Amino acid sequence: MSTKLTLSIRGLTKKYKASGREVLVLDNISFDVGEEFIAILGPSGCGKSTLLRIIAGVEKPDSGTVEFHLGHEPRVGFVFQFPTLLPWMTILSNVALPLLARGVGEGEAREKARRALTLVGLGEFEDFYPNELSGGMKQRVNIARALAVEPDFLLLDEPFSNLDPLTAETLRSEVLDLWLSSVLPLKAIIMVTHNVEEAVLMADRIIVLSPRPAKIVRDVRVDIKRPRSRKMPEVQELVDRIYEYVS
Repeated sequence: MSTKLTLSIRGLTKKYKASGREVLVLDNISFDVGEEFIAILGPSGCGKSTLLRIIAGVEKPDSGTVEFHLGHEPRVGFVFQFPTLLPWMTILSNVALPLLARGVGEGEAREKARRALTLVGLGEFEDFYPNELSGGMKQRVNIARALAVEPDFLLLDEPFSNLDPLTAETLRSEVLDLWLSSVLPLKAIIMVTHNVEEAVLMADRIIVLSPRPAKIVRDVRVDIKRPRSRKMPEVQELVDRIYEYVS
């Protein structure tokens, strides 16, 4: 992937107040993002999701900056760990909702939503409601909703962690296919995970965070050709090395 700079993160620090005391969650996090797929890896509770929300602009740091290098206002798609679908709305309406919130006309919003649903293999389900879908299909809708805004950056917050292994494997492959196919204007994908193998199989780069307060322990380039398989010796070797960094 291109090394063209798309995003700079400098000195991010974040504290939360709990039970009358301050808890430091992120401690001076800095890294650059090119046109690449980055996995942010770390133990549960270390602040990975907080970092992702700050990048998305839905949470503010106590100090530090997030600067996009695009020449225009960045479009960000965010995929949550759990499907956050409105049960009283059809799948099409759920996917079109963020577009309508941005001021896109209803006709254009529904057309873009249809295209996004087709990309994730749900083009025939636009009139279904969330309770009529399986867990894997709901997460596909979640991904479609993020893709419908035609994002420059796709942020994934442990999107496969609550799926059965086979469904998770299928969705990982589909997200990678979307990234590698260039059918979307994506500049970068940033995925939070605590699954070492998932990070090695999917990412161009892996940023390893320490336990809370999170600091960057390692920044690892994954120079393994795609498609990757967990049976590849170089994949297994890197998985073992990343486990050493995490532990």
